[in-house]
Amino acid sequence: MTEWTSLDYAVADVEGNGQQPSDLVELAILPITGGDIGESVSWLVKPPQPIRHFATSIHGITNEGVAAAPAFADIEHEVRRALTGRALVAHNAHVDVGVLRQELAGWEPAEVFDTLKLARRLLPGRPSYKLGALVKALSLDEDIAPGLTPHRAAYDVLVTARLFARLATRHDGSPVSLRELRGQSRDPESGGTDVPASLF
Repeated sequence: MTEWTSLDYAVADVEGNGQQPSDLVELAILPITGGDIGESVSWLVKPPQPIRHFATSIHGITNEGVAAAPAFADIEHEVRRALTGRALVAHNAHVDVGVLRQELAGWEPAEVFDTLKLARRLLPGRPSYKLGALVKALSLDEDIAPGLTPHRAAYDVLVTARLFARLATRHDGSPVSLRELRGQSRDPESGGTDVPASLF
């Protein structure tokens, strides 16, 4: 059995400026290596267009707050380095992947694990699968530094990493297999070959 810990992961969270498609204003990436949650790195980014009021009302990032922040081009090398060689993990991942594709020309994740879809499959019957609801239900916000707040990238990426690790661990504490995490099943028409269920 190949355990989920055999892969290296980059947990990502983006905050946008409210445009459509949204420009990046904050990004955090947190590595998971050998099943261990590492330290995140986060960047504020000055977007090409102003942050809309309703976006600020969600994450609290203002145009004044990013006035001295770098453009994405100035941090692109660091971001690519943080993502290289790692499967991507995010909650409601199509949003984060879409913004990263927009910012990183030619970038494609090797594999994507969406904790929203994983939670729906592995924790059936929950009243809500929003990140905040799962954080509260599973007590994933314990021992978080006081400066970290919901809807900011550094907070969201940490609780997403904790959620992913929880989903990848059985009740007895043993790790699930990578095949289980991927939602793979046996395909009788191909001689029992593993066929991945779509996570993204």
